[in-house]
Amino acid sequence: MIIGVPKEIKQNESRVALTPAGVTEMLNHNHTVYIQTQAGEGSGFSDEAYKDAGAQILPNIEAIYDIAEMIIKVKEPIASEYKLIKENQLVFTYFHFASSEALTKAMIDNKSICLAYETVEKADRSLPLLVPMSEVAGRMAVQEGAKYLEKPTGGRGILLGGVPGVKPANVLIIGGGIVGTQAAKMAAGLGANVTIMDISLPRLRQLADIMPANVETIMSNQYNIAEAIQHSDLIVGAVLIPGAKAPHLITQDMLKTMQPGTVVVDVAVDQGGCIETCKPTTHEDPTYVIDEVVHYCVANMPGAVPYTSTVALTNATLPYAIQLANKGWKKACQDSKELKLGLNIVQGEIVYQPVATAFDLPYTPVDTYLKGEAVV
Repeated sequence: MIIGVPKEIKQNESRVALTPAGVTEMLNHNHTVYIQTQAGEGSGFSDEAYKDAGAQILPNIEAIYDIAEMIIKVKEPIASEYKLIKENQLVFTYFHFASSEALTKAMIDNKSICLAYETVEKADRSLPLLVPMSEVAGRMAVQEGAKYLEKPTGGRGILLGGVPGVKPANVLIIGGGIVGTQAAKMAAGLGANVTIMDISLPRLRQLADIMPANVETIMSNQYNIAEAIQHSDLIVGAVLIPGAKAPHLITQDMLKTMQPGTVVVDVAVDQGGCIETCKPTTHEDPTYVIDEVVHYCVANMPGAVPYTSTVALTNATLPYAIQLANKGWKKACQDSKELKLGLNIVQGEIVYQPVATAFDLPYTPVDTYLKGEAVV
C-alpha cells in the first residue's frame, strides 16, 4: 500500500504521525511511505532520518494527498485539507467528529474512509489509541494548571504544593479514567490536596487503593461537584464518552460560586468540553477569563511536548496501521473488531452511532459496508 504522512498544519501542532522507526516497519511489510518535507522536524525527526529509514520525501501536502492510498495523521483535517482528501482514500487519525459538524459534513461529502483513533476500542472497553495522549494530557493538565495559578498569569497566586506552614492547593479532578488518574498522580506528587470524582464505584475503589494519602475519592454527581468547586483552586475536566460529545458537568452559573482566580483545565475540549464555558484555545493563546475564572482549553495539549507525544502515539498506532496497510481497510476491519469500531464515516455515510446522534444525521450500520458489496 502507498502510505502518506502530511505535515500537521493545525496551529502549534508539532507532532508527526509516523517516526523513522515506523517507516522501517512499513517497508519491512513491503509498503511504500511518502513523508511531506519537514513533517517530523517539530518532533525532532529530520528529512534525512526519514530518507535513511527508506521513506520518500515529497515537497508539499498536495503531493502527499494526491499519491497516498492511506493517509496517517495526528490531528483531524482542517478546512484547507478537506478538498485534498479523495473518494475512497483511507484517513487514519484523531477526528473527534462529535465536536465539529463542519468536519463531519466535509468528510461525508468527499466520500473518504475515516477511521478514528479515538474510537478504536478493545474488548475490555479500553481505547488503546487514546491512552498515550490521555496520559500526556493528564500530566500536562496539572503542569499547566499549576502555571496559571500563578498571579502573573491570572491565577489566585497559589503554589500547588504549598510550603511548611502554608496549606497546599485544592485540586479537583472530574473523571477517574486515564486522564484523571494521571492528573491525580501529578497533583499528588506535587503535594496538593487532591479530590478525584467518578460515577463508577468500582473505579473509585481502585483509585482509593492505588493513590497516596493526599488523594480522596468522591462519587461524581451534580451536588458533589457543585460543593467541591467552591473551594477548589484547580479543576481538571477529564470526562470522556467515546466518540460522543462530553456532558456539561460545570455550567456557567456555577462559575460564580468559584473563588476568583480559580483555574479550570478542560481536557475534554476536543469532544466539546465538560465545562459549559469551554471553547477551544491554542498554545499561542491558551487561556481566557470568564467570571474571574481562568480557562485553559487547549485542544491539542500533547502538541506542546511533540517528541514525547509522537513516540508515545506511534508506539500505539503502528500495529494498527500495519494491519490496515497489509489487508486493506475492509479486510482489516472484518478481522479486527477493534478497528471496526474505529470506522466513523465510510463513503459518505456515518457508521458510528454517537456521531450521527450528535448532529441528528442519518446513521448506517457499519456491517452494511463490511459484509456487503458497497466497497470495492
